[in-house]
Amino acid sequence: MAAPLTKPARRPTKASAATPEKTLMNLADSIRAIPDYPRPGIVFRDITTLLGDARAFRRAVDELVQPFAGLKIAKIAGIEARGFILGGAVAHQLSAGFIPVRKKGKLPLETLRATFALEYGTDEIEIHRDAVLPGERVLLVDDLIATGGTAEAAVNLLSGLGAEVVAACFIVDLPDLGGADKIRRLGVPVRTLVSFRDA
Repeated sequence: MAAPLTKPARRPTKASAATPEKTLMNLADSIRAIPDYPRPGIVFRDITTLLGDARAFRRAVDELVQPFAGLKIAKIAGIEARGFILGGAVAHQLSAGFIPVRKKGKLPLETLRATFALEYGTDEIEIHRDAVLPGERVLLVDDLIATGGTAEAAVNLLSGLGAEVVAACFIVDLPDLGGADKIRRLGVPVRTLVSFRDA
């Protein structure tokens, strides 16, 4: 009879033997800064470099999920478009459903719509009216919070359908623009992983 296949025991690496891996990684280093985009004077924080780095992406998702494990989150609401990527990963980790928060006109059935202010005008987002049941616990996820207009509109949509918005989570916070404080004033806790003040 053939002997069972076994793998030799792995020797602990320096990182795993001495300190947790997360202490060796600064997520801010995985986020690319693009000056003067989308217009002069703006520093765009591009998380596609973080998403393309397997260790950084896993670390970010783990950090977003950690405070909510065991809290019986029913749904993750991800804001178009990068919130879909992060929200899907968070939903998987928490064994929760996923709600796409989309730009106007992108959802096929009856929707609830909210308008929010932009620097030069307004925009609208929507969710399906049957996306959430009254009393369901929902976590809102997006890549970045700046002025908070989109996140505020999403919180209002979810609350309007009777959801309990447990928290709003973002990888990047631009605190000088006040968005996180705006969401906190709605009574919704905010979790962010990285802050940049040169927005």
